[in-house]
Amino acid sequence: MNITVFASGGGTDFQSIIDGVESGLIKAKINLLIASKPDIYAIERAKRHGIPYAVFCKKDHDNAEAMFDKIIDLLKSKGTDLIVLAGYLTILSPNMVKAFEGRIINIHPALLPKYGGVGMYGMNVHRAVIAAGETESGCTVHYVDAGADTGRIIAQAKVRVDKTDTPESLQKKVLDKEHELLPQVVANLIEEMRK
Repeated sequence: MNITVFASGGGTDFQSIIDGVESGLIKAKINLLIASKPDIYAIERAKRHGIPYAVFCKKDHDNAEAMFDKIIDLLKSKGTDLIVLAGYLTILSPNMVKAFEGRIINIHPALLPKYGGVGMYGMNVHRAVIAAGETESGCTVHYVDAGADTGRIIAQAKVRVDKTDTPESLQKKVLDKEHELLPQVVANLIEEMRK
């Protein structure tokens, strides 16, 4: 089974999947990293673990659709079974979602359906959670559909929001949970796909 990971930043969620594969938790291979920029740290992680990577920047293509059509061709040629969006900040084209329907998952740093949708990523989410006076937050792994953060929820993990929490301290708590939840969900999905 082949997993392709998409990332736009440091790649800590990507690392959690690498660790899951290397520990034997995830019985699959990471066949490719798709990076949205050439200078992100996720690429360093791929190099360190001998994982091939490809960079697709929106600005290098006429439009998102054209870019994702190229990605679809690449993934099909590589035999990708499951796509994991691990901190990937580009909305997928409808073609992309259709080509791998039911085989694309995303991790989101909030308890969806709350704090999802366009503009709700990274620190924006944690600021909104604190501003609303929430007492809990967490992360959600969900299937990707044509909407933004609207796909069917697979699993969630919760954290407490303390009165003393800042967006930064809340981000750290949520990230720790992401690194536990994401590899476990990927492992479970791979097992199901094998049946």
